[in-house]
Amino acid sequence: MSTLSFRLPTAADAPRCFEIESSAYEGDEAATLEKIATRIDQYPQGFLILEEAGHMVGFINSGCAHEVVMSDEDFKELVGHSADAPNVVIMSVVVEPASQGKGYSTLLMREFVQRMKDSNKQTLHLMCKAQHVPLYTRMGYRYVQPSPSEHGGMAWHEMVMDLAG
Repeated sequence: MSTLSFRLPTAADAPRCFEIESSAYEGDEAATLEKIATRIDQYPQGFLILEEAGHMVGFINSGCAHEVVMSDEDFKELVGHSADAPNVVIMSVVVEPASQGKGYSTLLMREFVQRMKDSNKQTLHLMCKAQHVPLYTRMGYRYVQPSPSEHGGMAWHEMVMDLAG
């Protein structure tokens, strides 16, 4: 049985995170190394890494906002981010291709949700492709609407999870 663990990132993790992000997302969907480094630097507590036997296999990263506008491209660089804001916007949920299909994204999400609840956050927001809507629904998210965002030339769907209560 492999050893799974969660941890917060360090600046040195940015290249490996970028490698995983680039391998798992299509075309322009993937965040740049600079965006990932900014997210680690400015909001490490909203960035959760999953390791298997000490090897990084996936991560979730996010920012927080008082008013959530899911199609705001500048927010991906944490423009408008406020660590004390009650609403969390997830930017990536990603597991390296070699480790997909093992339930790791669900484990990451469960741990991340608990950490955000423990931080007294009120909502979690994310955008996903149509094929992932059922997965996020099973995880406790509710469908909001098709997104006006055309990030990476793709069609996106907005989802939200209420954490209060």
